[in-house]
Amino acid sequence: MGYLLFVGGASEASADIVVFKTGRTMSVQAYRVDGDHAQLVLREGGEIAFPLSMVARVEPDEVPYPVPEVAAVVTQVAPQPGVTDETLAARPFADLIATVAADQNVDARLVHAVIETESNYQARARSPKGAQGLMQLMPATARQYGVRNSYDPQANVTAGVRHLKDLLSRFELPLALAAYNAGEGTIRRYGGVPPFPETQNYVSRILKKAGH
Repeated sequence: MGYLLFVGGASEASADIVVFKTGRTMSVQAYRVDGDHAQLVLREGGEIAFPLSMVARVEPDEVPYPVPEVAAVVTQVAPQPGVTDETLAARPFADLIATVAADQNVDARLVHAVIETESNYQARARSPKGAQGLMQLMPATARQYGVRNSYDPQANVTAGVRHLKDLLSRFELPLALAAYNAGEGTIRRYGGVPPFPETQNYVSRILKKAGH
């Protein structure tokens, strides 16, 4: 990892447009090939990887994007401090999350990151699409894991962690998180993380929060 180099004055940065074989496009800070994957540096921060086979071509973006005044040159960002047991213990529902995570052999830091991103620890949260509770279970997912009341923290976290564990048994971590957000069928259809900014940002935020 590295650092941010701070200088005065605003600036503009060039960008690339990635054209996928589906016809979708995405403007990114940078694009590089890593083996059989395309590594994309997102304009809003973070990175995401796609199978190289999904990319049709890469073109320069003729419209530069602004860089904040204080950050004219970015090399690498210093690593975030690790999430400690003490910081987790101070969070809402810490005992419940620790118990369920240990029982399912899933990293508690990851569960906390998903819950923080999904509902910000609001047990009565409900999304416009109908996802409910701490881990924002969709009705079909709740039924799959036998949940009668998705607003019950115990039932919600148990089902959510089981669902996450099932996804992790089939996918690597970034793809499992993308599947939690966008659905397993979407991941299989695109052969990787789909080119949706919402899903890309979701994966990036959770990995950062969990210290991965």
